[in-house]
Amino acid sequence: MHRLTNRQKQLIAIVVALALLVLPLGLQSAGNAWVRIADIALLYVLLALGLNIVVGYAGLLDLGFVAFFAVGAYLFALLASPHLTETFPALAMLFPGGLHTPLWAVIPLAALVAGFFGILLGAPTLRLRGDYLAIVTLGFGEIIRVFLNNLDQPVNITNGPKGLGQIDSVSFFGLDLGKKLSVGGFELASVTLYYYLFLALVVVSVVICHRLEVSRIGRAWMAIREDEIAAKAMGIHTRNMKLLAFGMGATFGGVAGAMFGAFQGFVSPESFSLMESVMVVAMVVLGGIGHLPGVILGAVLLAALPEALRYVGSPLQAMTDGRIDAAILRQLLIALAMIGIMLLRPRGLWPAPDHGKSLQGKA
Repeated sequence: MHRLTNRQKQLIAIVVALALLVLPLGLQSAGNAWVRIADIALLYVLLALGLNIVVGYAGLLDLGFVAFFAVGAYLFALLASPHLTETFPALAMLFPGGLHTPLWAVIPLAALVAGFFGILLGAPTLRLRGDYLAIVTLGFGEIIRVFLNNLDQPVNITNGPKGLGQIDSVSFFGLDLGKKLSVGGFELASVTLYYYLFLALVVVSVVICHRLEVSRIGRAWMAIREDEIAAKAMGIHTRNMKLLAFGMGATFGGVAGAMFGAFQGFVSPESFSLMESVMVVAMVVLGGIGHLPGVILGAVLLAALPEALRYVGSPLQAMTDGRIDAAILRQLLIALAMIGIMLLRPRGLWPAPDHGKSLQGKA
């Protein structure tokens, strides 16, 4: 197979970068709804990159990853909404103007808190693997959601099923992303400004993930993924490496959650169901487990596909005289698309080129 030269790779990177920068401007002309879909897709890319560290690199099946997403979202909601100052008069006295946490504090704080919860999840599961690990992580994700749903009594911390609203939009250097921006007579919508923030976070995350992949830590994770006993025999401290994988992966989920809270302006436990975790796992597996371009492709496709199928579901519903619910029909089409992809591309849409090379050589 012909390999691309460095010059060709640089040219492709420049073209892709320009396309990503221009994309929201083109989508904005068709309506802000499409830019919003692109924003959500970028948030899912952040989630998929984090889960790829746990599942793709270290080989630890995590079905509760949405818990870290929820931790980041609620952390930002509590630090950037009037809820805490209204609930606790002592805080209102300390912060008479309310809690309005700046962006430079939110991102590292969300990463640290979510990373702590990731290590908290990883510590009791070190001896588990495979299906047993999946069940424990699934339970952890549900525990977090149930806690968020019930922590409104006796002290109202999360506001329970009502959720938290009036969350501040992200602002830095005097630029409020919750408001429109006019540049040379051209108007940039709020969703477009958020797009560029999320894109910057995704680029930084991709660089971090790539550096981790080619580092000694990344090679240790992959050794554990392939054969944990052999990795331990070679001197790799599997316990610490597993905890690091859980912690590092969770930080991405925390940052994505914080940005989700700022973007939506409202968070509730319903946004962090088990289905969200399953979808993120599906993005990693369908795209190409352990391969960064594949993971990004899988996240973008599965985030955008449900919205694109809205335009297919409604006409099909009309053809059946409304006997089939459009939402159910849309879920059916997504499931069929996923089954088709796995049948045609069992290793994912864009699998890692080195994976399975030795098996191909023996064939």
